[in-house]
Amino acid sequence: MKFLDQAKIYIKAGDGGKGCVSFRREKFIEFGGPNGGDGGNGGNVYFEAVENLNTLIDFRYQQHFKAQKGQQGMGSEMTGYKGEDLIIKVPVGTEIVAEDGETVIKDMVEAGERFLIAKGGKGGLGNTRFKSSTNQAPRYAGPGTPGEELWVWLRLKIIADVGLIGLPNAGKSTFLSAVTSARPKIADYPFTTLHPHLGVAWVDNQELVIADIPGLIEGAHEGIGLGDRFLKHVERCSVFLHLIDATTEDVAADYVTIRKELELYSDKLKDKPTVVALNKCDALTAEEIMEKKAALAKVCDAQIFTISAVAGENLQACLHAVNGFVGRVRQKVIAEPQATEEKKPWSPLN
Repeated sequence: MKFLDQAKIYIKAGDGGKGCVSFRREKFIEFGGPNGGDGGNGGNVYFEAVENLNTLIDFRYQQHFKAQKGQQGMGSEMTGYKGEDLIIKVPVGTEIVAEDGETVIKDMVEAGERFLIAKGGKGGLGNTRFKSSTNQAPRYAGPGTPGEELWVWLRLKIIADVGLIGLPNAGKSTFLSAVTSARPKIADYPFTTLHPHLGVAWVDNQELVIADIPGLIEGAHEGIGLGDRFLKHVERCSVFLHLIDATTEDVAADYVTIRKELELYSDKLKDKPTVVALNKCDALTAEEIMEKKAALAKVCDAQIFTISAVAGENLQACLHAVNGFVGRVRQKVIAEPQATEEKKPWSPLN
């Protein structure tokens, strides 16, 4: 399945049905009077977050979503049926953004969560409603109001415990395949990974969801190499695992480049806990590894591991350290539940 993390769609709630103009006609009743029923309300449009989706690829083939219109009113004061509601299913972690591309309408972060995005129109009144002492045979009815309509952007941000970051060809995909059952494409050239991958590792009987994003380069926060599109996928991570290619000449410069991009992109990313790992150490001598680690320690305050994803060296110790940060974040979330704040329901007319 192809990965798509952004889509623009059109949404239209159902229009209200027309009211009915009708009069009672029975034998021996000469002037039966009006008996037209009201039109039915139009269907609403909802978003629902579901767990079994991990891409927005379906929205590439369908961009227009319309709920059912309300039925027209009928004689004998019968109200038309309400239009069927439309439920649009999106992956957990999807942001619903207004057409301006900046205003976040709703962040769908919990499975099963449902959000009303467009309300259906009200059904028109039948001519029975317009009967009065001065107009006992009204020959008009309400037309029904139109349903709300709008364009929205859908932006998927992967929800994971650990975000793998680093320059291209640092061995992130190899690491992911070594510690999880994920099988991303692996090759010895930069930008082998073109879209994010998820994998699940088990550490200390704890499930650890790891996200591998394409390699970042200088200027990623400005969109160079699509960096801004990729960085958003690690915004929700509890901890970063920063992989550095130990075979490069200046590992310290590689580390500083990525940290600078995180800082320029968002303060939230800059302040996230980080574990640093020198990868591909199987290609170096013990003396070279010590020199690289010492050079990295001069610019890095985080814990540094020397690993080899290909050979499987020291991976569990690295994961154990990462899991420690994830556990503390989970405990903090449980201990400090977010206060609920009453907000006015969002409307495209606001």
